[in-house]
Amino acid sequence: MQSYLMIGTVLKPQGIRGEVKIKPYAARVEMFSSWKNLYLEDKGAYTPVSLKVTRIHEGFVYACLADSKSADDAEAFRGRDLYIDRAHAAPAEDGAVYIADLIGCEAVDEEGNAVGTLTDVLQHGSVDTWVFKTASGTLMAPALLAVFPQVDAAARRILVVAEKLREVAVYDR
Repeated sequence: MQSYLMIGTVLKPQGIRGEVKIKPYAARVEMFSSWKNLYLEDKGAYTPVSLKVTRIHEGFVYACLADSKSADDAEAFRGRDLYIDRAHAAPAEDGAVYIADLIGCEAVDEEGNAVGTLTDVLQHGSVDTWVFKTASGTLMAPALLAVFPQVDAAARRILVVAEKLREVAVYDR
């Protein structure tokens, strides 16, 4: 399991006082207000950066990172992903798994046949879409319990009901 979880992305500087606009990936955006430090990743190394939330508005977090005081200071963070160490992350709710723990899991059907490797999770609606790399290309399917009844992130395995997957899957070959 990964030690750091991506928690947001800096979209742009906001104003002239060093504030940035952050797109949060946390299930509970209000958690940002309780964190004092986040991390920036660079070539596999994670560097702490101080966080001072100024407000949360319309689903976005506005904050100053590393004591930035100007728009130029804030510009240095544009496009950077922000991480939280697992020890300070909110525990996953019952039955939930962090996306970071899903990526790389192998999907197999009821008979043990390989389906593919989970490479991405798209969150654009009420149901996530799981993207798999397969031997014949890319497969996308909604993350429904009827299709994926068992996820074992520790064993890096996702059980797939093959019949249900055929009903909902979209292939890009």
